[in-house]
Amino acid sequence: MGPPLRRRDPRRRELSRRDLLAGACLAGAAGAAPGPARGADAALYRRGNGADPETLDPHKTSTVAEATILLDLFEGLTTYDAGGTLVAGAAERWSSSPDGLTWTFALRPDGRWSNGDPVVAEDFAFGLRRMLDPATGAKYANVLFPLRRAEAVNRGALPPGALGVAAPDPLTLVVELERPTPYLLELMTHQASTPVHRPSLAAFGDAFSRPGRLVSNGAYRLEDFSPNDRITAVRNPHFREAGSVRIPRVAYIPTPDVAAAVRRYAAGEIESLDDLPADQIRSLRARFGDQVVLTPALGVLALMVNLRKAPLGDARVRHALSLAIDREFLAEAVWGETMLPAYSFTPAGLDNALPPPLMPGQDLSPLEREDRAVALLREAGFGPGGRALTVEIRYNTTDNNRNTMVAIGEMWRALNVATAFVNTDAKTHFAYLRDGGPFDLARMSWIADYSDPQNFLFLVESGNDGFNSGRYANPAYDALMREAAGTVDLERRAGILYRAEEMFLADLPWIPLLHYRHKHLVSPRLKGMRPNIRGVAPTRWLSLAP
Repeated sequence: MGPPLRRRDPRRRELSRRDLLAGACLAGAAGAAPGPARGADAALYRRGNGADPETLDPHKTSTVAEATILLDLFEGLTTYDAGGTLVAGAAERWSSSPDGLTWTFALRPDGRWSNGDPVVAEDFAFGLRRMLDPATGAKYANVLFPLRRAEAVNRGALPPGALGVAAPDPLTLVVELERPTPYLLELMTHQASTPVHRPSLAAFGDAFSRPGRLVSNGAYRLEDFSPNDRITAVRNPHFREAGSVRIPRVAYIPTPDVAAAVRRYAAGEIESLDDLPADQIRSLRARFGDQVVLTPALGVLALMVNLRKAPLGDARVRHALSLAIDREFLAEAVWGETMLPAYSFTPAGLDNALPPPLMPGQDLSPLEREDRAVALLREAGFGPGGRALTVEIRYNTTDNNRNTMVAIGEMWRALNVATAFVNTDAKTHFAYLRDGGPFDLARMSWIADYSDPQNFLFLVESGNDGFNSGRYANPAYDALMREAAGTVDLERRAGILYRAEEMFLADLPWIPLLHYRHKHLVSPRLKGMRPNIRGVAPTRWLSLAP
């Protein structure tokens, strides 16, 4: 079953000592600090936020930049504290039936919309139905498929009213599930679970999310949206804890050009950035010191293997290719320490999880790994002094992706492996894989929607053709995933998922390369931002020094 589940709050995060030291407190940041804002801007938090949102309709959004804004504007039944830990939100408490299939949420009696209207349970029930109604066209509808009859509703086979949600009274919401879902509480923080101010939707239709019309229930309300410039939100005076919200105004500034965003940060025009150029991390650290904050993230970069393509269907070949990859070099030299070497599929620090199992060879030196790789290839009829192996890697085009794949090809040369490359834009790359195009190995990355090992391990279940393009099919693995899905006991479930990942690492349908890290620049003026695996920092917990 693996090592014992940690006896602590399962929602706490485990960060490495180096990561905690890099991000702790942020009060003693060294290096050149951006100049303080003056005048009216002194009370304005200018937050670099990736890109302009396509929409602020919470049920039609799909990007991290949109989620950051919505986390300030809306409050789910649950939410996050300053350190990314899940805490009570619009619901003050909840309970679950013994079989884990029925959850009852008690809403706070002092919940208010930004126009002063009371927040009631039907606002949440209506929002969940709208999210799954196929007429909404929600991109994230499938994240709510654990709800009873959700998939049938989203397919149009049942009406939205058949969804397993009910509001028996104004302060009680009942949610029924298809199967036990330990991560349900985190799903209730997601924008997919956002409540709707029903009178605004009735009055304005799909235009209800525009400035002057959007009524929200979070710590902030929308003030203005200037495309390609900023979105501005102001403190919501009706929020139940408005008195403790210390930043009165926040501007979300699109920063698609991260190098230009760094220059704006240096000039004192932005207090924080949520992304950094990987090739500048060393120089940024030299310049800004501890204002550069790197923390583990919920993501993995891997090579998916086509198991139906000989000789890649031979596990010895897959393990040989994996052993020959110097992940430390990729993380440090190619990615500038903005990634971590991955010797497991799931990252460390997930909720409801044991520390992940590690793939064979993690404790060997690069030369010892290469020797073992050569021996495995020779067993399979390839390798130095024998038959050459030719493989092709497909990847989506970025500088870091290209450098990563070329470096891997060079590492494989010592094994008498010749590597060819095919690169396309991201849209073409992922559509090609999803549509069943032939390949040998293909770059894949996954950023989890919630902090649970299931959100990684489900990717290679049989029949999951949208992600499992390599056609991994192991009945024993599928059986473990089904067993975990029906298990309410969290410790037992964690052990089952641990065994599933052990099986994954033995079969190696994907070759894990790197785990993602969050990359931030944080001004010494900004107080209260704490590193966490989710990378969330709700503005309501932050403050600005004079």
